[in-house]
Amino acid sequence: MTMFKADLFKGKRFLVTGGGTGLGREMADEYAKLGAEVYICGRRGPVVEETAKELAKANNTRVTALECDIRVPDAVEDMMTRIFNEGPIDGLVNNAAGNFISRTKDLSPNGFNAIANIVFHGTFYVTLAAGKRWIEAKKKANVISILTTWVWNGGPFTVPSAMSKAGLNIMTKSLAVEWAQHGIRLNAIAPGPFPTKGAWERLNPGSIRGGTMGTQQDSSASNNPMGRVGQMQELRNLATFLMADGCDYLTGETIAIDGGAFLAGGGNFSQLSKLGDSEWEGIRQMIKGANEKDRAKRTV
Repeated sequence: MTMFKADLFKGKRFLVTGGGTGLGREMADEYAKLGAEVYICGRRGPVVEETAKELAKANNTRVTALECDIRVPDAVEDMMTRIFNEGPIDGLVNNAAGNFISRTKDLSPNGFNAIANIVFHGTFYVTLAAGKRWIEAKKKANVISILTTWVWNGGPFTVPSAMSKAGLNIMTKSLAVEWAQHGIRLNAIAPGPFPTKGAWERLNPGSIRGGTMGTQQDSSASNNPMGRVGQMQELRNLATFLMADGCDYLTGETIAIDGGAFLAGGGNFSQLSKLGDSEWEGIRQMIKGANEKDRAKRTV
């Protein structure tokens, strides 16, 4: 259930990167439902366009789609200039990401960079582009970055993502101090399992776990202290709280929302050590198929 009054974000303007699908779409929808004007960006233009139309219609507010590859600094600058020309935004959600499971010995430099360029470099480019404009305009603002609990205990078989997210954890803490004098708060959310199609296809393709077949949702629930996966409204509520006025003294924190999974067992992919060569080859092929489907949805 939602915890907040319907017009909480009336008059506010937010940017959600990777807002066309998954967790980004969920947060963008919640902000729009609470009265905000929302910008969503992503590499797949048709996807963000369709999402923007659906969210605007459902929530009777303005939702603007922006096709942007955040790996490209000039593209980020162009996007941010367009947004700020219409007026400064009040908040940024760094949600755009990429990830897949792989033995690190099987990674190529291109495979590593495919993740690091989005998660690490891209997130910094967007944060910097917004931050310098806020500082120049003397505008108070909030930044939320979506991380993982691996920032505390590592991410076996997801090393590019774990390294990148750990860097963003430090960015959050560092800029929270550096930009506090400007009224800019930075916090982060480290979600546990919240089922989304894109993540499931790359982090547990074919629902393989320990060499056996089953559903990722079932396996995640059975290993969670609460016996279940996360409900999207719970994530929406936390993202709303961190973005809302009224908790202005909270900054530099990364908050886990995972039902206690990290505290109970680490919450990473260490169990995949049990898989053999043939199983990893099957995983690579399924991830390749998911990536090819996504490429087909992007504009050239």
